[in-house]
Amino acid sequence: MLRHEFQPGRLVAGAFFTLAGVIYAGDAGGLWETPWFAIIPLLVAGLCLAGATGVVARSIRRRRRPGRGTPTGATDTNSTM
Repeated sequence: MLRHEFQPGRLVAGAFFTLAGVIYAGDAGGLWETPWFAIIPLLVAGLCLAGATGVVARSIRRRRRPGRGTPTGATDTNSTM
């Protein structure tokens, strides 16, 4: 059983931040040369994509949530006497 709910938006954000770390590590290790401003568009795009992923995941969860009908203890307003 899962300990927490899977959140794909955080997964996408983490992947982009890890990619930024790898890029800077490669620059620090002398494998390639990375300008300081190259990370900004990468992180902004990653955060935007993570936000969009989170919105889509939340909308899917709302549609699949059981019991979206009448809450417990509520009366049906459409019934006639």
